[in-house]
Formats: sequence, structure tokens, C-alpha cells
Amino acid sequence: MADIRYDVTGIGNAIVDVLSQSDDAFLSTHGLSKGHMMLIDEAQAAKLYDAMGPGVESSGGSAANTLAAVAALGSRAAFVGKVRDDELGRIFRHDIRAIGVDFDTEPASSGPQTALCLILVTPDAQRTMNTYLGACIELGPEDVDEDVIAASRVTYLEGYLWDPPQAKEAFVKAMRTAHAAGRIVSLSLSDGFCVDRHRAEFLELVEHQVDILFANEQEIMSLYQVDEFDAALQAVRGHCDIAALTRSEKGSVIVSGDEVHVIDAQKVDQVVDTTGAGDLYAAGFLAGLAQGRNLHDCGQMGSVAAAEIVSHMGARPEADLKALVAERLS
Repeated sequence: MADIRYDVTGIGNAIVDVLSQSDDAFLSTHGLSKGHMMLIDEAQAAKLYDAMGPGVESSGGSAANTLAAVAALGSRAAFVGKVRDDELGRIFRHDIRAIGVDFDTEPASSGPQTALCLILVTPDAQRTMNTYLGACIELGPEDVDEDVIAASRVTYLEGYLWDPPQAKEAFVKAMRTAHAAGRIVSLSLSDGFCVDRHRAEFLELVEHQVDILFANEQEIMSLYQVDEFDAALQAVRGHCDIAALTRSEKGSVIVSGDEVHVIDAQKVDQVVDTTGAGDLYAAGFLAGLAQGRNLHDCGQMGSVAAAEIVSHMGARPEADLKALVAERLS
């Protein structure tokens, strides 16, 4: 077995976020489903960008956010994702490397521009995401370095990336490589609409390919098409080694075989923006796992990281996550 070089290698969409304050009336005017992610084309992205208020740009993407926080927590992280050799691509590449994540995927020299996500944040801190995938659709199996996957304790996959066919092939290659090397495969379901699009395939993955599953309450209920969280909890039990299920202010529940851990949400003075809460929870959990912590402490680390991210705009940590974990888990 190869030596472990990375604690977590993530594969996902490489996206630059534009966050803007908005309101319910704006969402209604533009036919947007509050709190969800919608895929849009280049023309729709341009039209919405022109209509929305002032925005703040920051590098994003679900798995990339997770990897950035994994690195901030002191674990070794790498990211696989596709950007174009344009200005947004250079911004993304600089930001993720600056926080300590290895990112060596070759940028595309032609084709669509680097992906963009227009995030509208309403006063109740809900985020409505409108994503133009751009260069992300160019990611393929040739971008997955088998040596890197084999040397990674966990390969973390972003459900959003199951949409483009080539990226799906990249996922399959990564999962096979990880398991052949005796490593762990983790999947985030990403979004309820994403689950609706790929339910049958996701169920197959969870039962046969995924060791650690991350999902929020809505996503896990959608996956098993049930109306109660407890029913979804029972359904996922035994389908994968560990399921970490987040429930916003209700905290999270971790189930692994006969083990069930209920984790309280960390207190936050004010919830400003929920963008990236699930991504940061996964980061805390996986960093805890890399440190050899038990499942309850992994869940607590996830809760601490998620609380930090909802306390400000943007999906990348601003506070010292290592210090927060040391303070709150002491």
C-alpha cells in the first residue's frame, strides 16, 4: 500500500462565487427557488449578473470549500477540478493554493470560461445559488491522478459533479482507484434537486461504493423518498459505513452500524449566510477522522466549522478554525 500523502483529496466543481444581498421579491421576479441550486447557461448568468446588486467575489465550489477548510484545520489536502486559463481561473487557482491545498489539474486552454456561481443571500441567511458550470464540464478521467488517489486517506466526491458525463467517469475512476488501494470514499449529496436528478444512481453509489456519506435533512429524505427524518435515518443505516446527516439549528446525527451520535449545533450570535455550511461540516468531520478522533468528536469538529462559516458572508473560513476547535472541544 502506498504511503499516505494526503488526508483528503476532493474532486468537484472549481467555481468562483459572486455573493450578493437580495430579497424574496427579487427571487420571485426571476423565478428562482429559494435555498436551492439551479444550473444556468452563459446567457442566463449574464442576465442575472446584470440584474443583481453589488457582489463580492470569492473562490468557491462545494468540494473546494471543504478542502480549503480541511487545510485550515491542519490536515493535508489536494483538489481536482477544472478551470479555464482565464482571469477567474487564475483567481481560483491562487486562492486555493494560498490556503494550503495542492491543486495541479491542468487548466483548459479553450472552451467555456471558468465556472461562476451567482449566490443571492436573503435576510433570513438562506442562499439561492445559480451556477454556470463553464469549464467544469471539461473535467474527465484523464484529470484523475491514480497515484494521488491511492496516496489519499479519503477521496471526497461532490454530488454536483455527477451532472457532466465526463466528470461522472472521473468519479468512477477515482472510486475504483481508492478502493483498490484500500482507501476511503466519501460522497456529499450536495443538493435536493441534485438528488432528484440522480436518485437511482446515488442510491446505488451509497449502497455499494460510498464509505462515508454527507447529506442534510432534506437531501437524505429526498434520497429515500420519505417524509420523516427518522425514516431516512433508518433507511441509510447499513448502506454505508458512516452517514453524517446535518439538520441546521438541530445539529447533526451520525450513524455507523449500531452507533448513533446526536451532535448539538454550535451557538452562533447571528446567522449571516448559510453558504458552505454543509461543506465546512464535512471538512471538520474529515479532519477529525484524519486526526484519529472518535465519531462524536468528528461531528463536533464539523459543527464548529459550520458555525464559523454561517457567521459571515462567503464559504471560506475567516477565523482560525484550529483555535476554535481547540477552544470548544477542550
